[in-house]
Amino acid sequence: MSRIRVFPDPVLTTPTEKVTAVDGEVKKLIKEMFRVMYEAEGVGLAANQIGEPVRLLVVDTSLKEGVEPVKLVLINPEITHREGSVKSKEGCLSFPGLTVELKRARKVTVKGLNEEGEEVELTLEGFPAVVLQHELDHLMGRTFLDHLPAWRRRLALERYRKLLKEQSP
Repeated sequence: MSRIRVFPDPVLTTPTEKVTAVDGEVKKLIKEMFRVMYEAEGVGLAANQIGEPVRLLVVDTSLKEGVEPVKLVLINPEITHREGSVKSKEGCLSFPGLTVELKRARKVTVKGLNEEGEEVELTLEGFPAVVLQHELDHLMGRTFLDHLPAWRRRLALERYRKLLKEQSP
């Protein structure tokens, strides 16, 4: 049973390793990631968020009302093109209860492998693009707070620590 790692777990700030083969273990990990993400009512999850330091992410925006439903698995993803910008309010399963407003690319093109090990290239726009960028940051050992200026990051971390105290018994 996997659990979502919460900040400041070091696995969240350590860049992940490339997946070298899409085998049975990777396919099992993909299923587990979707299970954990759905259980937590998330829309995206990076492998390192459940302690697996590999470049693998899952996204399913179909549970969020009013946005384009996109379900995907990306192995060794890389953004090849960014376009425009959009402000969005982001939360993170590894920072329970915390949300921050960020600016992200409005449209991204990404390449990687799908769950069958086949090369894919996708262009995502709006909310799905934001989710993808958020999860890709995780794979690079970055969190959404790394996009904030130092003073806003400090305030967000103070708010987060307060939330953690309130959530613990």
